[in-house]
Amino acid sequence: MRTPVTRERSQRSSTPPSLPPSAATAVPKRGRDAAWQRWISPVALLVLWQLGASAGVIPERLLPPPSAIAATGIDLMRDGTLLSAVGTSLQRVLAGFAAGAVVGTACAVVAGISRWGEKLVDPPLQMLRAVPILGLIPLFILWFGIGETPKITLVAIAVAVPLYINTVAGIHAVDAKHIEVARVLGLGRAAVVRHVVLPGALPGLLTGLRLSLGGAWLALIVAEQINADAGLGFMINSAREFLRTDTVVLGLVVYSLLGLATDALVRLLERRALSWRRGINA
Repeated sequence: MRTPVTRERSQRSSTPPSLPPSAATAVPKRGRDAAWQRWISPVALLVLWQLGASAGVIPERLLPPPSAIAATGIDLMRDGTLLSAVGTSLQRVLAGFAAGAVVGTACAVVAGISRWGEKLVDPPLQMLRAVPILGLIPLFILWFGIGETPKITLVAIAVAVPLYINTVAGIHAVDAKHIEVARVLGLGRAAVVRHVVLPGALPGLLTGLRLSLGGAWLALIVAEQINADAGLGFMINSAREFLRTDTVVLGLVVYSLLGLATDALVRLLERRALSWRRGINA
């Protein structure tokens, strides 16, 4: 016979604990705050930079103030120089990124689901990862000439290698039980890759995607600095010859802003695709 005390204890144990209102609203509030908090340090650096230039601590000849760089940017936008350079660089990055993403993902799938595939694909890509981008430029000029092909190829390599490494790691992290269940249900090899392996490897793939976009812009900076007749790198080189430090810094700022914009797009995709995964900073 159950006593009233026993019944009361069983009711307490069966009732799920309720969270306080502050804990229930903590995650959305943190997400709202993070949007503007990320701008605190960049704005503070700009303010310190402007104050240092105005006080004469930072020589304008070596590093112009943000106000001068902004004025130069407005002038170059009015005459169409900046927009044309940005458009050319974006075309190169998109072409190289598309080629590198296809190659990197395909190699990762082959190496991730097959031991023989890993033995055949992984060593060349690991060797390619150890080769500096600058060391490939003379060889690519000899192979492909001085057109767009060597630039796009450099960007594609910078995209494919980190995407391959992170996607392979994500595939290896997929639970083998999920693959066994898919095979029991009668799914073929291609269906298992499509419905089990790739969705399970999505966190690693998106991480590799962010690293690949950063590598794409770095590779493009190197390619356009050495051999280009258009684009942001060409604009920076031309400004360097005429000692236009403001234009040089402007080009680097535009590079960084484009990199931040593409990274923000991937972060948005990551939040949408991985909304089910909540970590410590969620």
